[in-house]
Amino acid sequence: MRTVKLVLPYLLIAAGAVLVYQGARVYLQSKLGQTEAQRQFVEHSSGEPESGVAAPPQDGEAIAKLTIPRLDTELYVVEGDDDKDLRLGPGHLPGTAMPGADGNCVIAGHRDTHFRVLKDLKKGDEIILETSHGDFRYRVEDTRVVPPTNTKPLLPTSDAELHLITCYPFYYIGSAPKRFVVQAELEGKAPGPS
Repeated sequence: MRTVKLVLPYLLIAAGAVLVYQGARVYLQSKLGQTEAQRQFVEHSSGEPESGVAAPPQDGEAIAKLTIPRLDTELYVVEGDDDKDLRLGPGHLPGTAMPGADGNCVIAGHRDTHFRVLKDLKKGDEIILETSHGDFRYRVEDTRVVPPTNTKPLLPTSDAELHLITCYPFYYIGSAPKRFVVQAELEGKAPGPS
């Protein structure tokens, strides 16, 4: 019994250190991922404007800058939705419409890093997606909480829509049981820099 009393505090300290390490690692990976995505995006955007049919983006490649002006938020969106991609930043789901195109553009992100800001979005907020093909302005139409079995936000649409998806509740510890979905509609091209 005495041995247990002596060892238990060290085990608790070690467990706490592991949790702090894991949290710090996730946070740093998300920050470094955004720095790398920003570098890629700026490098890609500084070239000649793309014309014609572009090759599909590769997993992990930065494809857009997502800006939410009211929330003073700038995030770089990468192609792909696996865990490696989502550590870099919000990920565009392959097979869904590209930003600005007709159809359903779906972008997913982690609630505990890049997409925590979605909790503060309101109907009517503006979302701008800047790409090598132009800047596109979307307007938030709805936010809702759905079960993970609800795949309607992933389905193709005929109109140009944007769905931002993350896990819910935002401050849940562990694997969150629901999804938070933002639905926005394309309003048109955003004015470019003058």
